[in-house]
Amino acid sequence: MGKKKVLVTGLNGVVGSALRPSFEEKYELSSFSRHGCDDMPEERNHKGNLNDFDAVVKAFKGQDTIVHLAADRSMKAEWDTVLPYNIVGLYNVFEAAKICGVKRVVFGSSQHSVGGNYNDEPYKTILSAKFEEVKRPYKRIDETTAIRPSGFYGVSKAFGEALGSIYNEYSGVPSIHLRIGYTSSNDNPGRGMSLWLSHRDAAQIHMKAVDAPESLKYGVFFAMSDNYWNIFSIEKAKKELGYEPQDDSGPEYTGWLLEEQLERDYTEFKKHPYEEE
Repeated sequence: MGKKKVLVTGLNGVVGSALRPSFEEKYELSSFSRHGCDDMPEERNHKGNLNDFDAVVKAFKGQDTIVHLAADRSMKAEWDTVLPYNIVGLYNVFEAAKICGVKRVVFGSSQHSVGGNYNDEPYKTILSAKFEEVKRPYKRIDETTAIRPSGFYGVSKAFGEALGSIYNEYSGVPSIHLRIGYTSSNDNPGRGMSLWLSHRDAAQIHMKAVDAPESLKYGVFFAMSDNYWNIFSIEKAKKELGYEPQDDSGPEYTGWLLEEQLERDYTEFKKHPYEEE
């Protein structure tokens, strides 16, 4: 048998870039993006926009699994970009997957689908890195916590989880939804210590989702490294996906600064270089 055919949307993004080396080694990897990916064979380097349904269908033909990461990724995204890219585009992904007979969709959801909980204690204090004020142990948020988005971006991720449920139940398109924490292009946790998902843990949990048994038709999982200050539980991912995180941002804030982030890590930085001319 040949390698599993996996197409990733948003392969040029921060998470996509973290996945790419491991995915290229294990799968026959294809990409769908607006401007294409460097060093990708032309026949697997699909170019198009998520809100162009015909382009999505063309790219998905013959694929076993779709890993959908492309979106307006700003947690402060406004409705005018959330609607075409994160809502309509996501519908196109699932509808195209159904038409093309894709065996599974792995959706890059987000902890922002329940991000309203950041307003509550002790999570508010933990996210502020005021660890000396936090009493351990504390209750970690898990997948039974009600949807509580932080902004339209979070709404779009909750929408994706609901859409996946419908397509699984009524159209036979299985899906796994990973509520990704915080991944940076330089693999630095910064102040996101309690949300951090390292590059190798990101690659691992996405591969676990791609290769999950066929019996797992639908699931929502938090995707973080095994951080000392995690505010989300990753026990379900460990148990059901066999996820074995390798990294931990540590017990103490050691002075990582947000200014150390690369420009592409700022969620407000959405323009592609080709579009700035």
